[in-house]
Amino acid sequence: VVARDSGYVIYAIEDGEVVKVEGTEFTVKYKNLGMKTYPLIKFRRSNQNTCLNQKVLLSPRTKFKKGDVLVDGPSTERGDLAMGQNVLVAFMPWGGYNFEDAILISERLVRDDMFTSIHIEEFELEARETKQGKEEITRDIPNLSDEALRNLDESGIVRIGAEVKPGDILVGKVTPKAETQLTPEERLLRAIFGDKSANWKDASLTVPAGIEGIVVDVKILSRKGLEKEEMAVSHVQQGQDIGTLTHVYQDELRRLEDEKNSKIKAFLLGKVIKEDILDPETGDVILKKKRRLTQDTIDKLSDYSSITLSDQKEQDELTAIETETKEKIETIQMRHDERIGRLKKGDELPPGVLKLVKVYVAMKRKLSVGDKMAGRHGNKGVVSRIVPMEDMPFLPDGTPVDIVLNPLGVPSRMNVGQILETHLGMAARSLGVHFATPVFDG
Repeated sequence: VVARDSGYVIYAIEDGEVVKVEGTEFTVKYKNLGMKTYPLIKFRRSNQNTCLNQKVLLSPRTKFKKGDVLVDGPSTERGDLAMGQNVLVAFMPWGGYNFEDAILISERLVRDDMFTSIHIEEFELEARETKQGKEEITRDIPNLSDEALRNLDESGIVRIGAEVKPGDILVGKVTPKAETQLTPEERLLRAIFGDKSANWKDASLTVPAGIEGIVVDVKILSRKGLEKEEMAVSHVQQGQDIGTLTHVYQDELRRLEDEKNSKIKAFLLGKVIKEDILDPETGDVILKKKRRLTQDTIDKLSDYSSITLSDQKEQDELTAIETETKEKIETIQMRHDERIGRLKKGDELPPGVLKLVKVYVAMKRKLSVGDKMAGRHGNKGVVSRIVPMEDMPFLPDGTPVDIVLNPLGVPSRMNVGQILETHLGMAARSLGVHFATPVFDG
């Protein structure tokens, strides 16, 4: 239930087949509803800096049944809530290193990335209007080598996919210096050689210490350009963007129309009509009243809105299909108008801010000493030591355990049923079977 209501797991509405799977979306063909494209969430940052990601479970040309899981979200596996990892746990003391809820873990967990997580950090930089002039986001930064600028594109913003480490530039920015009083000789030299770098200082956004990862997304928010050059460039870009949005909008409308027609065709088959169906061009009777609709008759029709069914309940169902599609079209139309309006007006930014750039960096964090871990029964603790596999306690067959927990953490936290549940988990993993153990009704 938790996985289903999370909003990240996608289930099949009816029987069908997977047509196409891409990085950001996938398309399926339903038996009656026709083609439907689902957008995917890929490496999106949550409010806790963790990573939200969806993955498609089926490959192209795979058939599926109604209710099958098509897409998994974060913390789910094939439509079931799946948090944490299955590891071999020993409840025993180990030289005092797991005293007071401290946890001892095997090096294998770190090596095999068992508890490795992806965190997405957000960095932002503003270009403002200052008393000395406008700040600029640019690649042309004074006194910096080509090596320092290697990850920046022509506009001075880091490329998506670039690997960055502490000190690397994410967004290049220069800000005008306060005018200093120059001697006549300095003014003459500057007029002759045009030394512009003296007027600007570097104010770029760099990667802070402790952050190392890959740039996964960049967002650029800007006020409408006022200068002639800026306006010319922005008009060309705006035209391209509006064209792309319109193309996507028309595709969505076409898909909705096809979906509606497929639903209506499937619904009308075998239904009895109340009035004659006429050909809109010639006025000839295609099907007389009180007759049942056949597949051939339905295929001849182009407009289904004029059909009246004998059964009022069936007529209401037909009207509901039309109304549902109309509401969806209105929603898409409103969203499209908002996007076009935002492109034409520019983004809403605080007063004085000309441009705002947000950069998202994904970083892998391995399990380390000091990290907090928890089981299902309130038995939380802190990792105190990471031990080589060969030094861990082992089973009679020589299998080393993955985690050593203090037995003193069991009384007052776990009951007998919950202790037996850990044995059930070990048995299930050994036998390769799946057991459902609801928390309050196990």
